[in-house]
Amino acid sequence: MDWNSIGEIAIKLLAISVAFVGILLIVAYTVLAERRVLALIQGRLGPNRVGYGGILQPFADLLKFILKEDIVPDKSTRFVYFLAPIVAIVTALMTIIVYPFGPTISLSFLGPLVGWIPLVGQSLKDFVDVYLSSFPLVIARFDVALLYVLGITSVGVYGIALAGWSSNNKYSLMGGLRAASQLISYELSLGLSLVGVVLMSGTLDIYNIVEQQSGYIWGFIPRWNIGPQILGFIVYLISAIAETNRVPFDLPEAETELVAGFHTEYSAMKFALFFMAEYVNMLTVSMLATTLFLGGWNGPGVAAFPILGVFWFLLKVTFFLFLYIWLRGTLPRFRFDQLMNFGWKFLLPLAILNIIITATWAYFAYAP
Repeated sequence: MDWNSIGEIAIKLLAISVAFVGILLIVAYTVLAERRVLALIQGRLGPNRVGYGGILQPFADLLKFILKEDIVPDKSTRFVYFLAPIVAIVTALMTIIVYPFGPTISLSFLGPLVGWIPLVGQSLKDFVDVYLSSFPLVIARFDVALLYVLGITSVGVYGIALAGWSSNNKYSLMGGLRAASQLISYELSLGLSLVGVVLMSGTLDIYNIVEQQSGYIWGFIPRWNIGPQILGFIVYLISAIAETNRVPFDLPEAETELVAGFHTEYSAMKFALFFMAEYVNMLTVSMLATTLFLGGWNGPGVAAFPILGVFWFLLKVTFFLFLYIWLRGTLPRFRFDQLMNFGWKFLLPLAILNIIITATWAYFAYAP
């Protein structure tokens, strides 16, 4: 293996490590933000004792999960019981690699800074000049990234369904069945809501879709897809909330009627994995909405200072995460028949209507 290959592998491993740690920190503090915002909505204080303003609460929660007793039901199917939370968290994290956190940036300014380091300074400077002169802020980029995201996220429900079945608990089984039914109902609407964006952009490469949303119309209106695809955006947003089992679509958990739903029999770190998977899924669908409909990293000042793209990207993702929390503190839960009827009789026709409108526009816009 030559030095070029070693350098590329080192860069990828570093990017994966930074993204993984960053995502876990965002998830941890999203949980804290949810508890504080819900407390504000309900006239309470929320966690504010561990660290200044409760800032260390996520680490206290992690320590609690690690130290709790791990109870395994005697009648459970043990291999599947242990496998289910791993499937849930792995599928949630696998989609992170294709989301662009910002545009391609140059880190060549680091070369002179590392050149003075004794013994290895010149080698590091050459490495920076070769590999970091053009550094894309995405781990992996390929032509069918959008299909990859949809395929991986659709596998995540197997973790929930297997957890409900393997626990040998009727409440868990009911939660798993609800999750499977909900996925079938809303996965179709979610996928169809993105067809309009694909028709407009002509590509399945998420990075290209973001690049096509740069610039302005008439000098001041951002060229984001949410304008012409407002109907698809509404369908996607509702379907994404249902896909992540959040209020008002939290029937697979439904603490007030199913104890805890599919993870009733889980405790300690296995429960923590399910807990993390839910919030990672919230983050990934927020990132997908940002990249496809809200211009991704595009925003004021990015053309002059590309690193600002990371700020705008994270700001837009934060908006969607806040929306999740706001809805949880505001809306009641659907009944299950209302949930199914809404998905099949309302969202699916809307998604098909959006495809027809977009396809008609594309035909006349690109016809010779």
